[in-house]
Amino acid sequence: MNPKQHTAAAGLWWLLGMVALARLLTLGSYPLTDTTEARYGEVARKMAELGNWVTPLYDYGVPFWAKPPLTTWLSAISIDMLGANEFGARLPYFLLAVLIAWVMWQWVRRMGADAGRQAQLTVMLLCGTMLYFIASAAVMTDLGLVLGTTLAMRGFWAAFQLEPNSRSREVWLLFIGLGIGLLAKGPIAVVLSGVPIGLWVLLTGSIKTSWQRIAWVKGSLLTLAIAAPWYVMAEMRTPGFWEYFFMGEHWKRFTVTGWAGDKYGTAHATQRGVIWLYAVAASMPWPALLPLLWVGRKTSPVALNASHPQRHFTAYLLAWSVAPCLFFTLSGNILWTYVLPALPALALLAARWLSSDLRTRWVNAIVGAGVLVMSGLVAAFFVREQLADSWKSAKTVVLAQHALSKAPLLFMGDLPYSASFYSQGKAKTLAGNAELTQRITAGPVYIALSPDQVNALTPELLASLHLVATSGAYRLYTTAQK
Repeated sequence: MNPKQHTAAAGLWWLLGMVALARLLTLGSYPLTDTTEARYGEVARKMAELGNWVTPLYDYGVPFWAKPPLTTWLSAISIDMLGANEFGARLPYFLLAVLIAWVMWQWVRRMGADAGRQAQLTVMLLCGTMLYFIASAAVMTDLGLVLGTTLAMRGFWAAFQLEPNSRSREVWLLFIGLGIGLLAKGPIAVVLSGVPIGLWVLLTGSIKTSWQRIAWVKGSLLTLAIAAPWYVMAEMRTPGFWEYFFMGEHWKRFTVTGWAGDKYGTAHATQRGVIWLYAVAASMPWPALLPLLWVGRKTSPVALNASHPQRHFTAYLLAWSVAPCLFFTLSGNILWTYVLPALPALALLAARWLSSDLRTRWVNAIVGAGVLVMSGLVAAFFVREQLADSWKSAKTVVLAQHALSKAPLLFMGDLPYSASFYSQGKAKTLAGNAELTQRITAGPVYIALSPDQVNALTPELLASLHLVATSGAYRLYTTAQK
């Protein structure tokens, strides 16, 4: 690398470092939003409060069977150390995103010619991808899964990439990753690792080699040793978990559009095949920017290393990249976050293509611009929401009520997860107007209502309420006499 290239590479690292630092420093500057962030944040807060590290709780005394607890453990530990606030809840996810990027960088930089350049571009492209950038500061389970699948895919390739002495150590990442994935998201980790591995093995005729070079029996035992104890304890503590988790969350959610058996919300009914559109949106801004580099592209010959089968590695990354879309094409209940496990492979694929372009400064300019544009758009969105107080969160109304009185705070209908988080589990819910009438006669309370809920009140009930604050999407009323 000549001095100019070294300076350009350093510039990219400084840019990414400043963006990452800004992301870290703003983790606590906006509220946990309903439903996903606040739900997982509240589950973690309850775990830290109660010290129940086996059974995540949806509500006090109500087990949360939807997801395994790995990321909940991390958030609960962070909340226990830093307090029940946004920074404490989100910090583990930022650190997971950094760890995944490091795993990719440390892996790619050992891949022969121009590996340092490829490694840097991989990290820049991954961290600058819209979905990854958002997930790096959002309380949800998906980054735990991505860490597991990334380690698993790296570990499997070690059987073909490395010399025997190094191979025997790194291959274990395959099984460690599967164990992490099982604790983060469940059996989908095995599927999203197994599908691309199986496709690649079949297409390249590597079945015998993979069997000979990987200790499948011992490795499977290691995976079970990591994940199985929690699954056994969870079923023992709350019988029925296995049936709901394996049959409901991992079969009916996949096969039944709008599955009605969801205990913790509603299934996300979508048209089959829309996962491919989600993949394009999740990968922004690169689908819009990278095609610009086709114009006037100047490439150098790629040196092949006989000990590293480059001709198969591209196929391996392609299989890894499309596996989530292939698998979820037939599902009628999906979210765009299901694309996340593919992003490390997509980033490496694009980095390999970019690193062969001799126009280093032009490539760096496009990549740097992409990172800046993405971070700028996200920042602009956050500023707009903050100024308009339009976050999908009950934080401001909970804080407004807390500043006025220690009287009970009630919500009509379903209790927002954010209300439970910010009230430390003290906010309660009312079933309807009849229950509200009973509470009014029992003593002064505060009630948070949306405009639609206010319009649904009878004139008599509305006359008995006194508006004391307007916060975000809620109107805060009291039954106390002025």
